[in-house]
Order: sequence, then structure tokens, then C-alpha cells
Amino acid sequence: MSLDRGKIKVLLLEGVHGRAVETFTREGYTSIDRHDRALGGDALAERLRGVHILGIRSRTDVTASVLDRADKLIAIGCFGIGTDQVDLEAAKLRGIPVFNAPFSNTRSVAELVIGGIIALARGLPERNAAAHRGKWMKAVGGSTEVRGKCLGIVGYGHIGTQVGLLAEALGMRVIYHDIETKLALGNASPAASLDDLLERADIVTLHVPETARTRHLVGEAQLRRMRAGAKLINASRGTVVDIDALAAAIRSGHIAGAAIDVFPREPGSSDEELVSPLRGLDNVLLTPHIGGSTLEAQENIGVEVAAKLVKYSDNGSTVTSVNFPEVALPEHGGKHRILHIHRNQPGMLAQVNAVFSAARINIASQYLETDPRIGYAVIDLDGADRPMSAAIRRELDAIEGTLRTRVLY
Repeated sequence: MSLDRGKIKVLLLEGVHGRAVETFTREGYTSIDRHDRALGGDALAERLRGVHILGIRSRTDVTASVLDRADKLIAIGCFGIGTDQVDLEAAKLRGIPVFNAPFSNTRSVAELVIGGIIALARGLPERNAAAHRGKWMKAVGGSTEVRGKCLGIVGYGHIGTQVGLLAEALGMRVIYHDIETKLALGNASPAASLDDLLERADIVTLHVPETARTRHLVGEAQLRRMRAGAKLINASRGTVVDIDALAAAIRSGHIAGAAIDVFPREPGSSDEELVSPLRGLDNVLLTPHIGGSTLEAQENIGVEVAAKLVKYSDNGSTVTSVNFPEVALPEHGGKHRILHIHRNQPGMLAQVNAVFSAARINIASQYLETDPRIGYAVIDLDGADRPMSAAIRRELDAIEGTLRTRVLY
């Protein structure tokens, strides 16, 4: 049988915005444990015992080993764009959908990038550093307007397109490169290739996800292809740029400056030191992964992800899940709703239906979506006035290939 909302335990880490808590409590979820810090490894696994819903940001790694010890976990919310901190495949095969907020911090990241573009064009990082040391760097050398300059956007998704439109409003020429064919917004135009973009752009900004393909997407060879005196901005993922190669290119003078918001290895808390070869370079602007860290973005993210988690918990909807077949579901008033998550193999739905047929329970409606690995069946049953038999639940769980069964009322 389904668990009362007040008994569903929610664990929120890394200072998830208070609006997320409000969203949960408004819907009757009162067992909420909220912490400012990230957790990992054994500490995370220990804290997850008995927890049904986990909410994290970017510094908590949810591995297969952690998931093996999460005895009650039904869903994970990543309160941001990225989900690479979660082993998505391991979560899927344990019947745990993962949700994120792919659009809520788009504007915040785009504005930070625009600020970086202007700061680098005017040489603000080195002039600021010099002023703090008492040096008066008033000379014009190295300081330009952004109007008329060429901005190269690598990754023309939601953030990349926003950056492009804002840059055009400043009078910049915008070119972009993406592995998918994308419709250009404004007056932007596609580059023939990544190399073509690097060779033409005065400033290059990166907006790609962390994948095996994007690891060191910009390395020594790509930095050499960039125009002498060009600048680089990375507000995507730390592994996208070979930081050692970038530091060398800046020291040589080939790259005139950089604005870096993400790092291959980031401190787990404000007490931990940032270690990077870019430290000490006056023409490099370093920020602590704050692209989406505005009050507006975090509030929007808190509401969006919490609402998705509540909707899945309440009625099984998986729309926008990043690792699960997507099922959009109506309310299930007056019905039992059964969620049956299973390996995608022949005959599964027939075996599930046979359990209800043998018990003479009528199926009012049924939804099924699959991906290559799993199937997600949602079944509404007549007779909600009668408690769902524990024996029927055991029969469903006993079907070979079943990953998880949940009963909703």
C-alpha cells in the first residue's frame, strides 16, 4: 500500500533553496531533512537509509555503490542543469527516476558569461589585480569594446542561444558550433566546424555537457588554433578544457585572457582550497561555479525540481526525467494506481496483467513506455474502496525482471 505523505522522508543537500521545502510542505510532505553541505561515499549512503526522495546540487556524487545501500529511495532531484553527479544508468536499473531543471538558471548563466565577455575585453581582471597591489594600469593597451567583435559559441543549446542574443544586443557578431543541427536565432550563423569557429572568434564561450566526447574538447591543439590574443570562457563543465594547456597558452601570451567558472576538481566546501594552475594569472577571472547561483535561479530551480518530485511521488508522472521512459499521467482519483518498473523483455505486461486477472481485478486504464533497458507500466485499477492486497504486491514483485513496484491511492 502507498505511504502517507507525512511519512515520506525527503533529504535535501547543498543548500537547496527554501522554496523547495515550501513546495514539499504545501503538498503534505513534512519529513524533510535539509543540509547546507554535500555528502559522499559512506556518509551519503548512511544518511540515505530510510530516505525516499533525495535532492542535491552539483557536489554530491550518487554512485552505484551508494544506490545499492539506499533501501527506500524512489526518486532523485538534481537542483540544477547537470546530472553527471548521478550514475543515471545505475539509478534506472534500480527503478529510480532522476529529475533536473534544464532551463531555470539559463538567464543567470548567460548574464555571467556576458559579464565575462565585457570584463575580458576591457582587461578588467588584470587591472583589478594591479590596483589591489597599488599599481595604476591606465594604459589603453589590450582594452577594447565588444561591439563588432566575433563571439564563438560552442554548444548552441538553451544557454548558448541566450548568450548569443544578449551578445548581439551589444553589437557582437555571433557564430556557433553544435554537434546537432540548430536553428540560428537573431543574426547568428553556424561555423563550418569547431576548428573554423576557433580560428574566427575573438572570444570563445563553451556551453556543452560533460561527456566522454567533450572531455578536453578544448586542449593544446584547439588553443593553438585560436586567434592570437583571443579569450576563452568556460561556464559549462570543468573537464571540457585542459586546464594545464590553457595555463600554458595564457603564460605564452597566445591566449590573452580567460574567465573560468568550472574546474576539473572543485572544492567540496568553502573550507577546502581551490587548486588550479590558473591561480596567480592576473588576466584570468576565476569564479567558484556560480553561473546558476543567483537568488532568482535557485528559487526557480527549487520550485521546478521539487514540483517534479512531488508529481512523481503522488501520481507516477515521469515527464522530463533524464533517465526514465517519460509518461504523462492524469490524476487517479477513485482508482488504485500501480507503478511497475521492469526490465524491457518480452511478456512482462502479460504477466503483470495475469496477476490482476487471476484476482478478478478490473484494469481501468494502462500506460506503458519503454527504453532499450527498462519498461515503465502504470496501471489504474477499479476497486479503490478495497485495500490493495499485500499478496498481490508480492506476486507483482515476484515476476522475473521486476525492478520495483509501487502502489498509489
